[in-house]
Amino acid sequence: MMNIAQEPFGTYKGKPVTKYVLTNNNGVQAGILDFAGLLQSFKVPTKDGGKADMVLTSENLDEYTNNGFCTDRLIGRVAGRIANGHFSINGKEYQVEQNEGKNSLHGGTNGFYSYIWNVDGTKKTADYLSITLSLTLTEEMDTFPGTIHVTATYTLDNDDNLTLKFSATSDADTLFNPTNHTYWNMAAASVKTVDQLKLYVNSKDHLEVDDGKIPTGKRLDNAGTPFDFSKPTRLGDALQKMASTKENGFDDIWEVEPSLTKPVATLEDPESGRKMTLYSDRNALIMYSMNSDDPAVYNHGQVHPHLGLAMEAQTLSDAINHDGFGDITLHPNEEKNYTIKWHVEY
Repeated sequence: MMNIAQEPFGTYKGKPVTKYVLTNNNGVQAGILDFAGLLQSFKVPTKDGGKADMVLTSENLDEYTNNGFCTDRLIGRVAGRIANGHFSINGKEYQVEQNEGKNSLHGGTNGFYSYIWNVDGTKKTADYLSITLSLTLTEEMDTFPGTIHVTATYTLDNDDNLTLKFSATSDADTLFNPTNHTYWNMAAASVKTVDQLKLYVNSKDHLEVDDGKIPTGKRLDNAGTPFDFSKPTRLGDALQKMASTKENGFDDIWEVEPSLTKPVATLEDPESGRKMTLYSDRNALIMYSMNSDDPAVYNHGQVHPHLGLAMEAQTLSDAINHDGFGDITLHPNEEKNYTIKWHVEY
């Protein structure tokens, strides 16, 4: 039964946070917080009449805010890293906050993920449900030039698609490369890692990066490496090959074929039959295999490495400093729109 419900979800910096639960006719449910536009849960029916979450989830807001994982939040103005927090637009140089060593990460400490967004409205039709969130950031708030106004609309339809559409305008030259930082693991809650999941990515190459994870500008072939997911590949096998790396896993940038009709990536759990197909109109998929044992706790119990897989659809990282990576500039009197779509099977 098509429905949008609201419930309180704790407080952030003394202000109330609200969860909006969108439920379609098939019983698929998306839980979205006004805090950080966070995709708090994405539940599908199970064969025994219950519901299973496709994403790492918690019912406690503090578990989202007390770790550095950006779990399930909206990210921007610029997802990923900007080398030295420095760039130029039309010959003018800009310096933004350097919040990860000398680099800028995920829009700085006061990016999209640090605010309770406005809820502009919800919509319910016979075919879909949607919620539109908005946020206005000034240079004083996040160090990026210009005042940017952003909307993020989540839409859940009866074909079991969850679509996220970003839209932005600015009063001055600025950058806009947002994403959603959801961690996926659709295995049973008792399964402690993503090892048994199978991953496909429509990608031929990934970016070479330096020690600070900044692209060098060089593209590396995926073929014959652990980065090759051109056929559905068991994640445990790929992660095992990455065990000797400094990260003990992936925190990397795949160049993908942008498409809203042809899968950019799929992630499935052969045991339960649950599967997520990702579509994106941009050329990169950043994947982070949660290589940490940060003591934060989620629905799968104590966190340990490889609990979930973040799949961040965006334009290639540090694009503003590399020709041919994509245009992430946003100019006055211009509106930019980006779409990410997830289709679930169960």
